[in-house]
Amino acid sequence: MLNADALSQLRQLKTDIKENKVVFRGTVKATNGRFGFVALDEGRDVFLPPEEMQKVLPGDRVNVTEQEGDKGKIQGVVDELLESNLTTFVGRYLIKGKGHFVVPETPGINRWIFIPPKERMNAEQDDFIYCRIHKHPIKDGKGQAKILKVIGKAGEPGIERSFTLATFDLPDTWPDAVKKQADALDEGTVEAQCGDREDRTGQPYVTIDSPGTQDMDDALLAEPNATGWKLSIAIADPTAVIEPGSAAEAEAFNRATAIYFPGEPLPMLPDSLSTRLCSLMPDVKRLALVCDLQVNNDGSLGDYSFHKAVIQSKGKLSYELVSNLIEGREDDDIKALPDAVANSLDQLHQTATALRKWRGEHALLSADRPEFRLRLDENKRVRLIEPSVQNEAHRLVEECMVAANRCAADFLSQQSRGLFIQHPGLRDDRVDNIRTLLASYAPELATVDATSAEGFRDLMKRTEQLDAEVPIKAIISRQLARAELAFKAAAHQGMGLPAYTTFTSPLRKFSDFYVHRLIKSILWQEPMSDLTEEQLAELQTTQIRARQAANSLENWLKSDFAKTLGADPMSGIISRTVPAGFFVRLAANGLEGFVSCRTLEGKFSFDPVTLRLIHNKNGRIFQLEQPVTVTFADVDEERKQINFKLVDTDEITKPEEPQKG
Repeated sequence: MLNADALSQLRQLKTDIKENKVVFRGTVKATNGRFGFVALDEGRDVFLPPEEMQKVLPGDRVNVTEQEGDKGKIQGVVDELLESNLTTFVGRYLIKGKGHFVVPETPGINRWIFIPPKERMNAEQDDFIYCRIHKHPIKDGKGQAKILKVIGKAGEPGIERSFTLATFDLPDTWPDAVKKQADALDEGTVEAQCGDREDRTGQPYVTIDSPGTQDMDDALLAEPNATGWKLSIAIADPTAVIEPGSAAEAEAFNRATAIYFPGEPLPMLPDSLSTRLCSLMPDVKRLALVCDLQVNNDGSLGDYSFHKAVIQSKGKLSYELVSNLIEGREDDDIKALPDAVANSLDQLHQTATALRKWRGEHALLSADRPEFRLRLDENKRVRLIEPSVQNEAHRLVEECMVAANRCAADFLSQQSRGLFIQHPGLRDDRVDNIRTLLASYAPELATVDATSAEGFRDLMKRTEQLDAEVPIKAIISRQLARAELAFKAAAHQGMGLPAYTTFTSPLRKFSDFYVHRLIKSILWQEPMSDLTEEQLAELQTTQIRARQAANSLENWLKSDFAKTLGADPMSGIISRTVPAGFFVRLAANGLEGFVSCRTLEGKFSFDPVTLRLIHNKNGRIFQLEQPVTVTFADVDEERKQINFKLVDTDEITKPEEPQKG
């Protein structure tokens, strides 16, 4: 036994070791393997071997120390768990012998997690389940989970949507306070506000949208004048009936945006508001925030003003009908339009044409990329993918919305308060690559400063028709930063505009809803609470999560549909390249699938400047926008990724011609 002096010395030694130990704070980052990293607050990563990674979860805040591991490699040892943010997750129920586990579907949790008997909720083998971490694995690497909800089984109708909602923690029901608030509002609420607003119910505003759209945000009107046109954009005004700080506003902030899942959207506001009471439905009085602006003959914007008004739309018109009118076609629906509406539509087309011409000359236009619509069957799976044709009516509405949003951005930029969409152009870490690209393949553009708003706009315009060995505009477009919300006005380089915001979708986006509050607070001193920096960051994070959820569900549905493609060759173009291979977007239905370099003969090197894959021996090249022919290979079920196999055109067998005679 140790005597008192020896015990005292041992305790002192442990104290000295602890005091002299260098501890680093950071955040756990998972990988596809069993190992991971800790991203230290000081800016570097520390390797976590599998036995240490077992003790933590992705996103955990931890203290780590460093020690020498196998082969002299420095690795991290988890010293203390500071905070764990990953509390809920989804997975599949697994029974192995007497053990019951969840196999997480959350990226980075590469282990089974035990579910104790009292926390199993009668789940069955292969059920999709929604769980909470019941016991963190920090002490012994053996975590436990508790089932909060059994989502359902693979193959059940709508399981993809239910699973996606749980994966991204998206609410599918309304809090009682929100339902009570929505139920208390009716047509009388609208009528009560009409007296304090401009009466524009006699003017021929119309909505132009898809036939199935119910949450109609905007109605349009145009009249000619001596120097161009007076364009009037009426935007639905939900802020007029939703009180600041109320339950409905809080829930709209929590949701951030409506998510247009295939078949069944997830709205930002209750249907009674978004598709009825606040929607600019035809032939009923509706409250609107109206932007009146002068559009000059050359498409430039003149004076503008905002008004609180009540309108009465004279019709819900489809894009197809308006496009037919623009093209001079005649049918019974067009002939039935009142003269005032038909005249306004003609003026709207002229106005939009001028606006688009100005943007083409002075700003940047997005290229018309083919879009596709998923049609679901009774089991809520894709039965058909059909092209969504963008016609002149779509462009008409787009130009009107952009013009109104430019006015809102200009107005707010003159105030001490605002909410803007900034786009900085190129990613900072890709600027040198782009300079190298231009110097090598477009030396006439090498002196353009792509980091400035003017230079970026000039570069994108000059690369549109550039005849170069590589698709320079496509390469640049693949290396742009993400647009962000901000309180201060700054350039939106992606649109080539000095400032931009949006207020034209307040039924669908909280940021637009908030801009309505700002405009009305500045002009008419209506009460509101300004967002904080923390709330702005949260709003942006929620928007990103919503996009990820929509993409996740679409990828799942598309990957299931891809299994019906058969073995026939399909044409497409290379839409994205990575060191491991390239993605192909099919011309017929827009599906994207991956062609792995492992399925190609020989080895390929990836050029980060041109984003090309180049064969190490024969020099064969795969690059963006290159036409290719592929066949369906399989689906990576874990990633919900479609895989293709490249087919050389000379390998395609033509059908035999029938023999003569």
